[in-house]
Amino acid sequence: MNDGFTEIDRRWMRQALLAARRAGKAGEVPVGAAIISKSGELLATGRNFRESAHDPTAHAELVAVRRACRKTRNWRLTGATVYVTLEPCLMCLMALKNARVSRVVYGAPDPKRGAARCAGLKVAEDGNLNPISCEGGLDRIESESLLKGFFRVRRQG
Repeated sequence: MNDGFTEIDRRWMRQALLAARRAGKAGEVPVGAAIISKSGELLATGRNFRESAHDPTAHAELVAVRRACRKTRNWRLTGATVYVTLEPCLMCLMALKNARVSRVVYGAPDPKRGAARCAGLKVAEDGNLNPISCEGGLDRIESESLLKGFFRVRRQG
């Protein structure tokens, strides 16, 4: 498949998808994230914990950032790439920019809340803030399928 993503990108997105599946099994919206260092090391994964933690900020990306920062003992994740199954919201994208993450690769777009491209906010492109590259569509079908399946079951129950 020639969509611009590498086998390494696919490998790390699989880690984010595993985290998303764990979230879904735990009754959370199935979103997962994986943070990879500039040197290619898996720093952390994260999944949604909003329901169980009663915390509106417990998004997969922020959980992963907190874990990665603890692991590296540094709040700066300079040069890191974040793989996430759903386009980041404004809160998450700003946290990633503040953590000096260089690149975000997401699966499914979020037309309502996505801050990378879909919502028209284009925060990633703002030159007054730390630069961050955002690319979407990696494993989009699987990412969307997890979300649609989760909400289909929720509506039925």
